[in-house]
Amino acid sequence: MKFGIFDYIDRRNEPLSQTYDERMALIRAAEAAGFYGYHVTEHHVTPLSATPSPSVYLAAVARETTRIRIGALLFLLPLYHPLRLIEELCMLDNLSGGRLDIGVGRGIAPPEFEAYGAQIEDSQEVFDEVFEILCKGFSEERLNHHGKRFRFDHVPMVMRPAQRPHPPFWLGVRSEHGIAFAAARGMNIVTLGSNERVAAQLAAFREAWRTRSEERRDYRSPVEAPLMGAVRALFIADSDAEAERLARPAYQQWFDSLAWLWRDKGTSPPIALSQDFAAARQAGSLVVGRPDTVRKQLMAQAQSCGYNYLVLQLAFGSLTHAQEMHSLKLFHAEVMPALAEIAEAEPVRP
Repeated sequence: MKFGIFDYIDRRNEPLSQTYDERMALIRAAEAAGFYGYHVTEHHVTPLSATPSPSVYLAAVARETTRIRIGALLFLLPLYHPLRLIEELCMLDNLSGGRLDIGVGRGIAPPEFEAYGAQIEDSQEVFDEVFEILCKGFSEERLNHHGKRFRFDHVPMVMRPAQRPHPPFWLGVRSEHGIAFAAARGMNIVTLGSNERVAAQLAAFREAWRTRSEERRDYRSPVEAPLMGAVRALFIADSDAEAERLARPAYQQWFDSLAWLWRDKGTSPPIALSQDFAAARQAGSLVVGRPDTVRKQLMAQAQSCGYNYLVLQLAFGSLTHAQEMHSLKLFHAEVMPALAEIAEAEPVRP
């Protein structure tokens, strides 16, 4: 079992510089605790995310750390010029000493696309073309591509990543299409939602990974044994009552930030997460309590869901930096050792 952090960096009633500084301290502590990866989101015109440019933020993270892998879950490919993105990703991989993970996605929020003058109806088509260009740009000395939206003729690929042939790709899976896409291209994956949903998606991915090995060879993926992650919001305190007292309003504030842009447009976010604190805990997407309570829940989850990468949302809503750091300390000391020993229930084979 490996451990990571998934970070929205939702806005708080404090200077943004303070949020960034305190998050760097949390990431350094996670690295010292032996966490494998740190993943930040990309969202626009919403209080849900203070990292609308993941590359800028991750450049700072790269220089604040030495071992933990870093990346975005995910870069919204339809909102990028692919050549610019290739160059920025090469910069990040070298700035981090070859620790970059590249999460990609097409986006699901129409208001974010509207703000950029883009059409979300075209997002899958644009995503597919940009991803194809990324793969070419990392692997070829000269970029040649004639597509519907982009054309490159013998463009020199001067910038090269530190990891060869390229950093690992990641996908946040939501559907059968995403599962098949990731398996055919040799990508690590993450998902979220109820324990039942996570278990079903990971089982489907295992099967897709087995049956798509021929396609995978064409993409020269560096991933041999994929990480299959489940995102879980987590808060640990010294007692169950204290953990619930602090986490309940924090979760509500975070969910309000999540839904803010959708509500501003008179709609609701189409996500597999519940606004209700109790329902989220029942589903398994939110884990709250004292260390032994959390340990029992996560061990049961890992065995029933079959994930080999636990991706924790450690900082959210109204939690203070001190509370988040204490939660991480308790997780590291009293929960993480037991989880680390869990063997993958059904290892993925080529």
